Amino acid sequence: MSSPLAAPLAAPLAAPLRMSGQDWLLLVALSVLWGGTFFFAKIALAEIPPMTLVFGRVSIAAVTLFIVLKASGLALPSFGKLWAAFFVLGLINNVLPFNLIFWGQHQMPAEIAASLASILNATTPVFAVVIAHFLTLDEKLTPRRALGVVFGFMGVFLLLAPRLLSAGARADVPAALGMLACLSASCVYVFGGLYARRFKAMGVAPMQLAFGQLAASSLIMLPVASFADRPWTLPMPGLAPLAALAGLAVISTALAFVLFFRILASAGTTNLLLVTFLIPVTAILLGVAFLGEHLGFIHLAAMALIGLGLAAIDGRVFTLLRRAAPQAP
Repeated sequence: MSSPLAAPLAAPLAAPLRMSGQDWLLLVALSVLWGGTFFFAKIALAEIPPMTLVFGRVSIAAVTLFIVLKASGLALPSFGKLWAAFFVLGLINNVLPFNLIFWGQHQMPAEIAASLASILNATTPVFAVVIAHFLTLDEKLTPRRALGVVFGFMGVFLLLAPRLLSAGARADVPAALGMLACLSASCVYVFGGLYARRFKAMGVAPMQLAFGQLAASSLIMLPVASFADRPWTLPMPGLAPLAALAGLAVISTALAFVLFFRILASAGTTNLLLVTFLIPVTAILLGVAFLGEHLGFIHLAAMALIGLGLAAIDGRVFTLLRRAAPQAP
């Protein structure tokens, strides 16, 4: 998943705007693009180390958005204090979570890696409501949201418990660490979303913000990937990993940003939260259809619990059920 999802989740959940048919189509398309993140990553990680993959993702996406900015007639962000903020945001909203997700996905069992990573990544809103409760004045936990947090963490426990309890099985240790890395990424996304709130007051256009954080992330990752992976010493990746890298950067990052901001402008932040329900579904469908992944009952049950938690946090499902319930005479 791409990092901007955390930003609207950190904002107060106001009454949702009405979504048009076009908004729904764009929302489904965005879920496919972000669900494709895990699909592309699994293919690319077969021959490209995680840190190099992160650098490739953010740098190619930054170049793509630079072209979009120029074609749209938008000015590039001016240099100065704004770019210092871009570097902070790039670190906590791209560099750290992207590395954690790709490294974690690389450690998971190959037969479920993409699907499982997407399920764990869907916990971002669960972490968001907990962290926002302590760090903001206007986003306190309500009983309904607290119930959503409980369901969400029950789903996480259901996924992690078998790995953590089988301490004697050394093969489970990397998988457990990988799952914890993906959960950590979900938590880090929330801090990125909270930090990103300051850019609205600074008068930064959303597309400029997207480009700025990706460009800053590229400059951070260049020396990190060079030192850690020495990519020039690695064999040239095959066509499939290179195509997956291009898809990850252009489709699941740059193009996803464009759709994200269009939906944000027309449908609002609360409706955009609905994409969180769809991303694991599209990621699992892609994994099953093209990667031969097969999830067990425990994974599906955990996804159901996390989905129930998200529904409680969002609240609209409960509102609809309450309205549909027969009223007492």
